[in-house]
Amino acid sequence: MNPVIQFKTTVPPCLVALVLVLACFGLSPTARAVLPPPDGGYPNQNTAEGEDALFSLTTGISNTAIGFEALYSNTTGFENTATGVGALFSNTTGGGNTANGNAALNRNTTGSSNTATGGASLGFNTTGSDNTANGALALFFNTTGSNNTATGFDALFSNTTGDNNTANGVSALQSNTTGANNTANGVNALTSNTAGSENTANGFNALFFNTTGLSNTASGVLALSRNTTGDSNTANGVSALFHNTTGDQNTANGHLALFGNTTGSSNIALGYRAGHNLTTGDNNIDIGNEGVAGESNTIRIGTQGTHTATFIAGINGAGVMGSAVKVNAAGQIGTAPSSARFKQNIKPMDKTSEAILSLKPVTFRYKKEIDADRTPQFGLVAEDVEKINPDLVARDAAGKVYTVRYEAVNAMLLNEFLKEHRKNEEQEATIAQLKKDFRATVAQLTTRLDEQAAQIQKVSAQLEASKPAPQVVLNNQ
Repeated sequence: MNPVIQFKTTVPPCLVALVLVLACFGLSPTARAVLPPPDGGYPNQNTAEGEDALFSLTTGISNTAIGFEALYSNTTGFENTATGVGALFSNTTGGGNTANGNAALNRNTTGSSNTATGGASLGFNTTGSDNTANGALALFFNTTGSNNTATGFDALFSNTTGDNNTANGVSALQSNTTGANNTANGVNALTSNTAGSENTANGFNALFFNTTGLSNTASGVLALSRNTTGDSNTANGVSALFHNTTGDQNTANGHLALFGNTTGSSNIALGYRAGHNLTTGDNNIDIGNEGVAGESNTIRIGTQGTHTATFIAGINGAGVMGSAVKVNAAGQIGTAPSSARFKQNIKPMDKTSEAILSLKPVTFRYKKEIDADRTPQFGLVAEDVEKINPDLVARDAAGKVYTVRYEAVNAMLLNEFLKEHRKNEEQEATIAQLKKDFRATVAQLTTRLDEQAAQIQKVSAQLEASKPAPQVVLNNQ
């Protein structure tokens, strides 16, 4: 029969309740709430169940050890909870630890505020603190690393001194030893990482082969799966940057984006299979385009044959000086170079330009789908130009005549103008020479006439002097 505590005084009920509460909290070492006391209860709020549990306890308080040799070496440690054979076996002065599982936190000595749930989880931890391991062998080899969280079988299994790592998933960050500030969510995520730091892997096998690569972010199944030492890569999407090994500073957003990249760096890919074909090239930007293997320093937006119209704000109406932009049949844009270093077989145009004299300029209006305002236009018809000189037209990707190469027409017009200009110059020179010659002839004729006039005058004077003197006849009548 259990003893019954009776109160025969007129003590107020509230005071009775207070006394019972104080007794329960052990303020009086001899006071007991119930008799006999609970099995396993020891002084200083310690609880031990199991052979040699809390075997070495001296002054430690508020410890709970359940299992064979649980908290075996604990002396002054406090507020530890060990459940399982050998759990927190080596702990001496560490406090605030929780170990649930056989050999969990087995080697911990002075580490504090660790939580280990699972067989051998945090098994080798000695002085590391603020670690959380949930799963068999999670954080198994951790010794002094702190602020790590491992959830899943083998998660952060090899971590020794790495800090601030988070692993959620079977074998996540399994090989990490000294790497810090890593986050792995998913089975085998960052499983090969050893010393790489500041990596984030979300997804099955994400960053699977990464060893020492730094500052990588992989979100998606198999994202950055084969990366080993590449740094500062970002992959969002299933198998994004899958084959990357040592490439740095790549950004891939989309399923299979930058899938084939291995050592290329500073590439950006956005969209499903964007940059999929890139391998070793650098500084590429592929948006909605699969890219070309090995190319570098190239921007590709959209896919030929799929995207048929482009609208870019901020161009129309924005005043700017510069070269005219050209577009070739492959969709590449740029400016046509004129430097001799880009040209071959340079020779005078000569009579080639005479073809433009057969061109027939027309007036027209574009169809409504091209110009809704139906603005009057002036120009040429490409098909007519092709008949005169096929080199004066440009073709589309299908090889069909598309437009007139007006810049070539202008160059030919210039050549014809220069030819006419030279003719005019020659004619003017001829006329000038004729005028000069005419003036010289006139001058000569004038001189001769003057000479002849002088001669005539002289002869006249001589004749006049040779005439006999006139005789006077007197009239004697």
